[in-house]
Amino acid sequence: MAYLGEQIKKLGFGLMRLPKLSDETIDLEQVKQMVDLFLSKGFTYFDTAWAYPGSEDAIRQALVERYPREKFQLATKNAAWINCKTREDAIAQFETSLKQTGAGYFDFYLLHNLGETRTEFFERFKIWDFVFEKKREGLIKHVGFSFHSTPQELDEILTKHPEAEFVQLQINWADWENPAIQSRGCYEVARKHGKPVVIMEPIKGGMLANPPDQVKAVFNAANPDASLASWAVRFAASLDGVITVLSGMSTLNQMKDNVAYMEDFKRLNDSERATVEKARKTLQSIPIIPCTTCNYCAKVCPQNIGISGSFTAFNVLTLYKDKAFAANQYRWLVEMHGEKYAGKCIKCGACEKVCPQHIKIRGELVKVAAAFGK
Repeated sequence: MAYLGEQIKKLGFGLMRLPKLSDETIDLEQVKQMVDLFLSKGFTYFDTAWAYPGSEDAIRQALVERYPREKFQLATKNAAWINCKTREDAIAQFETSLKQTGAGYFDFYLLHNLGETRTEFFERFKIWDFVFEKKREGLIKHVGFSFHSTPQELDEILTKHPEAEFVQLQINWADWENPAIQSRGCYEVARKHGKPVVIMEPIKGGMLANPPDQVKAVFNAANPDASLASWAVRFAASLDGVITVLSGMSTLNQMKDNVAYMEDFKRLNDSERATVEKARKTLQSIPIIPCTTCNYCAKVCPQNIGISGSFTAFNVLTLYKDKAFAANQYRWLVEMHGEKYAGKCIKCGACEKVCPQHIKIRGELVKVAAAFGK
């Protein structure tokens, strides 16, 4: 599959954060303008998912019904862990995606968000067998999966399923060495297994387009004319073995900026890589809760508090001041992982006795509960 990296331009249109009208419906006319500009500049990769509300319908109307099918690549995903009690429920997502997109076939079809307890659903429902059956039928061109977990678990999945043709990973300069994300570790595992990578979250949900002022100063000193988003996307796209880098663009202006610096993409040079490394170290120097997500605390907590998830979300709030994004992280990392919020802590102190970082966990959980209201 190495040829994919040569044929597909290094910017993909992520369709999870499409522009909205005042009534919260997708702004289809703006999406059409974004699609038109994207294609006119030679970019062809579009990424949606069954689980992105309204996205598959929108891309049918903005792209599939307006352009020849051979002019673009379309990726979507199967989330067998969402409201699926049987194999038939999971398989139905594929049929729904075909209908909603009207695409006829998918160039890239992903098992959505493998890792932790979610992986088992795809095994139990034999979805791996199903998607390769659809590939033999010509309804899928390439099969892969997206992933948000540890390098160790990624290695286990790729060892068990060498038939996977590519992996979609969260990679950005801020998370490259982040123990909660382990971007570098996951990337290196994918490369060890010879799998090309689609990169998601290169701008960390938009937060790297508006990092802390100390970080902005590093980039602006190096090149005041370059957008902060451009540093993030180019960092990701400069890695070897990358099929494309997805940017979840929400406005036409964001699209204009991205295509401007990616149309004639150039990898980061030595000086630019040094700038990114300086920015990373600057970000790391900002005081946050020094949690490494080892989760020793979770093993002894009688209340099943999502301690590391709470700290990760609180650190996001501290660094980027984006309350809505941080609150969503809090919900995902705690509630969606079957754990309890910080406010349920009974202050027994068992966690602090096993924390290798000697964090005053009880006091920090009070701050988390105050910040998020639970």
